[in-house]
Amino acid sequence: MAVEHAIDLDLPPAGALSALRQVVEDWGAELQEKGEGGQLHLPVLAGLRRGLMSGPVEIRPAEGGSRLTFRPETSVYYVQTQAVLVLLLAVAGGLLTVVWPFFPKLLSIAPFGAVVALGGWFLVISRLRTSGPDEFLEAVAAQGGSPGNG
Repeated sequence: MAVEHAIDLDLPPAGALSALRQVVEDWGAELQEKGEGGQLHLPVLAGLRRGLMSGPVEIRPAEGGSRLTFRPETSVYYVQTQAVLVLLLAVAGGLLTVVWPFFPKLLSIAPFGAVVALGGWFLVISRLRTSGPDEFLEAVAAQGGSPGNG
């Protein structure tokens, strides 16, 4: 069973479609329109992974506005190898910092290991972001000026 992402908007379907088009452009996504919706190709971030989700998006009239629904059918992810390499260096620095008491000759470079470990944290871990269908739909709601989730 496919996961469905939906949001209720305080806009008529035409206004929701206009807000959808604007957010598609802002996110660098692609919308192949077909009636009141179409096929959406959405770039996504999930921690150390990036990818693309694709599936149908529909806008249907609902009480008080419209309902926007996205059903991802396919998703392709790949690991950001540069970030993984920086993290591996940070792990090596962290190990160097931890093992110097057992190998006293490493004491002179232990501070360097600590700097490398902290550098990996600040360069990669503290900057991890997630953006997927839910954040996309929230952006459509914000573009249309309605905060309601479904």
